[in-house]
Amino acid sequence: MKTTLIIGAGVTGLSTAYHLARLGAGRIIVLEQGPIGNGSSSRAAGITTGLLWSETGVRARKIATKWFRHLSGELPGYTYHNEHGCLNLFSPELWPNREKLLPLYDRLDTPYQILSSKQIKARWPQLNPPDEFLGLHDPLGGYSEPADYLPALAARARELGVEIREQVTVRELQREGDRIAGVCTDTEIIPADTVVAASYAWMVPLLATAGLAIPAKTFVHQRFVSSPLPEAVVLPPVNSDPYLGYIRPAAGNRLLLGIETPNLPDVKVPVMDYRMESLKESWDLVAPAVERFGGILPEIGRLKWETAKVGLLSFSMDGEPIIGPMPGVEGLFLGCCFHSGGFSYNPAVGCFLAEYVCQASPSIDLSAFLPSRFSAVDTADYLATSITQSQSFKRRL
Repeated sequence: MKTTLIIGAGVTGLSTAYHLARLGAGRIIVLEQGPIGNGSSSRAAGITTGLLWSETGVRARKIATKWFRHLSGELPGYTYHNEHGCLNLFSPELWPNREKLLPLYDRLDTPYQILSSKQIKARWPQLNPPDEFLGLHDPLGGYSEPADYLPALAARARELGVEIREQVTVRELQREGDRIAGVCTDTEIIPADTVVAASYAWMVPLLATAGLAIPAKTFVHQRFVSSPLPEAVVLPPVNSDPYLGYIRPAAGNRLLLGIETPNLPDVKVPVMDYRMESLKESWDLVAPAVERFGGILPEIGRLKWETAKVGLLSFSMDGEPIIGPMPGVEGLFLGCCFHSGGFSYNPAVGCFLAEYVCQASPSIDLSAFLPSRFSAVDTADYLATSITQSQSFKRRL
């Protein structure tokens, strides 16, 4: 029986396991260094929109939102919150770059609606954007609660026969010539016919154990959850680059606030022992963010903030995800560098990676996302640099 090892039990790893099991791919083992979702996935905001900047991204997200709606019915305890879609907010300075993409959305039959500030206020009275702002509304968008989605997806994968092993640290990839033969953990060598690496921030040190590399950087990202609001939260998730962050409703009639930190340098993850718990929350970021977002949601200034989570975003050199077979070795597939869009992509990326493993090619053209698009020289030069998030592609949708 063919064995596929998946490194990382976050949303991409679990989704890949789920889709492999659906395709009857043989023995499927998922290895996770902590509890399920302990890396980026449990720290994600879970916001989803299909209105991206590239044809490949738009096509992939259309598939992802379809799967979110399906999984909302298949996974007990999980709901895809699509009641109000997703609102992408633009200042007059930022709107022209997004307006250029409207013909792409039209050509790919991707629904959207352009809303004036007045129309936004009429639809969601709790929002009060500046008069000159425009909203690009995605009716298929929405959000997921990671605390609901992760255990529900893991449970379903297990029902389909997937083995999920928690508290297992992968030390290195086992390479035999030009193919990957398995992995080495703290306690054993596990052979496999195929390895899928979905380890996000750990990808660079993991690949280095087999003499491989991709141009990937990681950056700090933080989110905060408020105390309950006095009134029901009737809002879509709002992506707002002009305000360096996003807001969305959260469980318990709360509000989630995500904050970008564009001036912080990239974080080096040198070893597989690295834990995101070592990152410290910066509560001093809340007050200026609340002041900024007061121009969109006046209620935000009266809230108290109960919890904080800090994690790492993975960026590629050209601002697009890295999905597919790793060049130079056989049997190794990657799914990483989604910026903060890994949650939005995950049900589609899991499907694509499963198709790569089982059928050699995915159901859509992913050539723009292949690891092979980067040269060894460019990769080495990129990894040798130290940059801030503002110097990389700032793509959060």
